[in-house]
Amino acid sequence: MKKRNVRRDDSPSLQKPAKLQQKKKEKTSTSWKKIILLSLVSAAMLGFSVKVLPELIQQVVFMYRIRLPYFVDLSQPADFSLNHTVNMYLTPQEGISLGVWHTVPEHQWKEAQGKDLNWYQKSLGNGGPIFIYLHGNTNNRAAPHRIGVSKILSTLGYHVLVPDYRGFGDSTGQPTERGLSTDALFLYNWVKARSGNSPVVFWGHSLGTGVSTNIAVKLLEKGVILDGVILEGAFNPVRQNMPPGSPFPWFYGTLPGLQYLFSPEEKAIFPMEENIKKMKSPILFLHSEDDHLVPIAIIEQLYEVAASAQNKDRVKLVKFDGSKGYLHNGLYQDDKLPGLLKDFVASLS
Repeated sequence: MKKRNVRRDDSPSLQKPAKLQQKKKEKTSTSWKKIILLSLVSAAMLGFSVKVLPELIQQVVFMYRIRLPYFVDLSQPADFSLNHTVNMYLTPQEGISLGVWHTVPEHQWKEAQGKDLNWYQKSLGNGGPIFIYLHGNTNNRAAPHRIGVSKILSTLGYHVLVPDYRGFGDSTGQPTERGLSTDALFLYNWVKARSGNSPVVFWGHSLGTGVSTNIAVKLLEKGVILDGVILEGAFNPVRQNMPPGSPFPWFYGTLPGLQYLFSPEEKAIFPMEENIKKMKSPILFLHSEDDHLVPIAIIEQLYEVAASAQNKDRVKLVKFDGSKGYLHNGLYQDDKLPGLLKDFVASLS
């Protein structure tokens, strides 16, 4: 009797397709896991970009978290040898408090002793020139070069008000270009309401030059021409390749699509060149030839723009010898600065 050969189901010829099918299932499953994981990572990155990255960039642009000198009481300007200075807090917007120092002319030193805020406010109407000093990024109104400028102006017989923008020093809030401009415009209007016909000059340094020109244009749109504008260590983001470590890395133009993460309130543009083309105020540019953040060629170009928009009688550029080592913050040390300031103020009358 012949035996029937029966092919078993687990023969190699049948197992091979089954293994291939299993491997395909496993591969498909792994692919889906990778896709899901990648999607989760992408969602997390998007969330980081939308929520965290704009704030990080704002902090790099304004560097307001750097508050040197540390452990100081900004409400006590006498601690910084400003003995004829009062500290005050103003409210440009609900929830925003600005710390401001008001230093009166040095010849009022004795009279100012023990006087209250009301006396200082009334003193603004004595007819003397008034400077609003808008400082650069980092630190606060107690930085040595800012105190140096206040002392020079006071010695010359001028009032000087030095605010810390929102987020800087002991001022509350978080800085944005629009916010800084709001702060400066509020302070200008506050001063004008108390100063009568006294001339008011903006002195912007570094970041403050952008704020100063913004305000000059905003006032011009209302038919108001600033009495004068000093631009120290100015910059021009349109034409300038900022060096490594610069406080102004213009992310919006260098990283494609990044600008869409920012609301109009958050963006920092500072259209210096466009502002200067529109301005009608007398302008004094001050710049050191060894400025390590803004090359002198940038300022020479901005000066030409300003001179073409107005004329060379109303616009002046003063360069300081690079061998003196003033860099970006040290011009207040120069012996010829007081004379330059007196001449500029005299030209405004």
